[in-house]
Amino acid sequence: MLETFLITLAVLALLSIVFEEVTHINKAKTTLFLGCISWISLFIAAQTTEQTQLITEELNENLLEIATLWLFLMSTMTFVAYLNAKGMIQVMVQKIFPQHVSVRMLMLQVGVFALILSTFCDNVTATLVSLGLLTTFNLDSKMRRRMAVLIIFAVNSGGVALITGDVTTLMIFLAGKVAISELLILMIPAAVSVLLLAILFSLKAEGAVSTTPMAQSYSTVDIIIGLIFLITIVMTMLLNVLYGIPPVLTFLAGLSIMFLVGRSEKTKDEEVQVLEYIRQVEYDTLLFFLGILLLVGMLKEIGTLNMLTQVYSQFDPSISNFFAGVGSALLDNVPLTAALLKADPTLTTVQWLGLTYSVGVGGSLLVIGSAAGIIAMSKVQELTFVSYLKYVPALLLCYSVGYGLTLVLAQHMHG
Repeated sequence: MLETFLITLAVLALLSIVFEEVTHINKAKTTLFLGCISWISLFIAAQTTEQTQLITEELNENLLEIATLWLFLMSTMTFVAYLNAKGMIQVMVQKIFPQHVSVRMLMLQVGVFALILSTFCDNVTATLVSLGLLTTFNLDSKMRRRMAVLIIFAVNSGGVALITGDVTTLMIFLAGKVAISELLILMIPAAVSVLLLAILFSLKAEGAVSTTPMAQSYSTVDIIIGLIFLITIVMTMLLNVLYGIPPVLTFLAGLSIMFLVGRSEKTKDEEVQVLEYIRQVEYDTLLFFLGILLLVGMLKEIGTLNMLTQVYSQFDPSISNFFAGVGSALLDNVPLTAALLKADPTLTTVQWLGLTYSVGVGGSLLVIGSAAGIIAMSKVQELTFVSYLKYVPALLLCYSVGYGLTLVLAQHMHG
């Protein structure tokens, strides 16, 4: 009875996201409310002190994951908010992209840019920077939405080939299932599928767009903070690989250095303004994350994710992996991957590589299926759950091509 009620709450949360345009209730409010109610229900239903203690431990573990993600997002978003406000992102775009370019060429360039950036950056940073790039071009709403969808797919694809790019890739690597040299193979199917989507999206794209040249009136401190951001990204990867330091710790250290630089380089009034950029962070996005992760944690607690692993083991791994990717568009791919690793199915290296690709890219099939999608939905007004659905056939085709190519290449390397 309790499980049915809790699963109903999760379904209601999903429906509240789908019908946000109809209800006009912010999805952050509904998911946060239902996420909190689900855990409160677990506590009320607990019949013994031991059960209460167990639920408390699970909630603390869930909140620790959420807090880590929150602080990481806040750090990256503050950097991006500062650089965006100072026009540094626009300046970078002007250096990389031509001022006048055809829409078709821009589509390809944006796809490649997001793909490469997300290979080295985390998905959140890559999405924020790539979406910031769109604001510099005078695109119509339909084309902006199409570009945003491409960015989501490219960002998720770029992360699969390196352990620094995606959490699920890192999890599978740390479990000893694949080697770094084997993961690099995934860059080929990732690039092919992104280019295919860019070509499909650009078929009906006509005309050209231009970016308005901005007066480059940034100061020395803006360049220093830009460099701190880049160094922080690089150090996050290095320290995580070499010493296992959590990315959030390095990013918070980078953020503190940003504030210290702001203190030393500016007057007191201007220093206060540097701290004010934290207020420009999209807190409704963070609250949405909080609600979603509370609900996913609850589903893990009541054993729904374990049921998924049982279904997974009943089919051929190559087919199960494909649908695990599709499933990660509905359920967060991190607990899904964690549940599969816990079940420890007997898979070949080829099948583990297939799973790495599918859970990394599969989240792109729905806008709520990945961090990139959730951030894009909050940043691009034209992008909603319903408007994203029309792109699902093209996304599913490119995902399928990438997955198939992964198996072929992996089989060839290990055949």
